[in-house]
Amino acid sequence: MSSTWHILGAGSLGTLWACRLARAGKAVRLILRDRQRLQAYEQAGGLTLVEQDHANHYAIPAETADANGPVHRLLVACKAYDAAPAIAQLAPRLAAGAEIVLLQNGLGSQDEVADQVPQARCIFASSTEGAFREDDWRVRFAGHGFNWLGDPANPAAPEWFDELHDAGIPAQWTVDILTRLWRKLALNCAINPLTVLHDCQNGGLLGHLGEVDGLIAELGELLGRCGQPQAADDLGEEVHRVILATSANYSSMYQDVRAGRRTEVHYLLGHACRAATRHGMELPRLEHLHQRLVDNLRARGLPSA
Repeated sequence: MSSTWHILGAGSLGTLWACRLARAGKAVRLILRDRQRLQAYEQAGGLTLVEQDHANHYAIPAETADANGPVHRLLVACKAYDAAPAIAQLAPRLAAGAEIVLLQNGLGSQDEVADQVPQARCIFASSTEGAFREDDWRVRFAGHGFNWLGDPANPAAPEWFDELHDAGIPAQWTVDILTRLWRKLALNCAINPLTVLHDCQNGGLLGHLGEVDGLIAELGELLGRCGQPQAADDLGEEVHRVILATSANYSSMYQDVRAGRRTEVHYLLGHACRAATRHGMELPRLEHLHQRLVDNLRARGLPSA
């Protein structure tokens, strides 16, 4: 089996992973959206990663999804709503037994991908690492975090897992990856939509803690009903801690809305509301928040699903 890391999505986290793997001497290839993007990338000559104001350039080879050759190991680092369509394009190249690492926010997109490629092993990832694009093909590492990887269908870590440590990517294999993903989804649901609706930094929610706490209570009920009681442990304390620790930051959803970009609401708050419906739960605060957010996005001319 080929040891090449194919990386789908040259956004902030895709670039961060690609550069660290390449720096460690691992074989890396980017898969870009179309020939126009490939041409722009080739003109730039590679990716640039900025760490502590030091910029390093990595001339990582790139291709489009319709290039020749099988794909054995794939990191999918695009937005949740792009993951399944991107995999559909790439599916003919996926080798039997291919391993796919899914680095998407929220829940739902992982199953959409897995349903399309039954011949592959899908590994879910949850990341707290921070990075942002300063320009096309140039990403700044914004802060140290951590990555948890796991496979709900197979508790064994893949053979290549130690390559992440070789590349300086802080990671841990966990058999409880769904608990991690549900916990992160709950944190996002309690914070991100309200920052959009109140047009504020995360710290601005300190003036709306009654609203935040009402959502936390319903999210805790939902996690318990979805078989994730551990994800609900001390959820309120962590939400308050995140609001305080990131008080000067704008949430990713807020940044997407301000930039006129599609949000991942379908895989965050939308997923939570759909799960509640499946379990016959009435969660009025979450449902009302979802409707307010949908109305807000529509008024801005942005997709609401």
